[in-house]
Amino acid sequence: MSERKGVPGEGLVKGLAVTLKTMTRRSTTQQYPDVAPELPPRSRGVIALLEENCTVCMLCARECPDWCIYIDSHKEEVAVPGAARPRQRNVLDRFDIDFSLCMYCGICIEVCPFDALYWSPEFEYAEYDIKDLLHDKDHLGEWMATVPPPPAHDPNGEPAKEESVAARKAATPAARPAVRPAPAAPADGGEGTPR
Repeated sequence: MSERKGVPGEGLVKGLAVTLKTMTRRSTTQQYPDVAPELPPRSRGVIALLEENCTVCMLCARECPDWCIYIDSHKEEVAVPGAARPRQRNVLDRFDIDFSLCMYCGICIEVCPFDALYWSPEFEYAEYDIKDLLHDKDHLGEWMATVPPPPAHDPNGEPAKEESVAARKAATPAARPAVRPAPAAPADGGEGTPR
């Protein structure tokens, strides 16, 4: 094995050259409080809650690795016309997220089957006291106004499953189920047995 011998201090000179090159460039400081930053599309800021979609299934709280989601609910009876007995539904009483514990992994948003949680690009929610980072359902609901619409579907991409099923149903004529005629009564007037 041959060792490469270099000039003593070669690394120091290379490092200083990079520093000098950087020092001669004009700085690109953003004046943040006065000028709002241009965030990339679909950036992750805070988690917003669409309360009407929440069915209190508790999937988000169970899957959260930090256990920072707190949910309370009660059951309510709903009378359904024509039903033999009233149905029960869960009513959301409390939905809190402790952002001092949250690691912004997005697992709660991904596992929600009813699209009740969304990423909002809102990021200015700092507090002076760490206890104030526990946000309730009303505060999380206010952030729904800042959630951007989903990106448009790629025209060259594969169509959504719902679109292809609807197009297939529209293309084929509605197949009506065949109606079988009622069995004919026996000629002798008694109960007939098929042979």
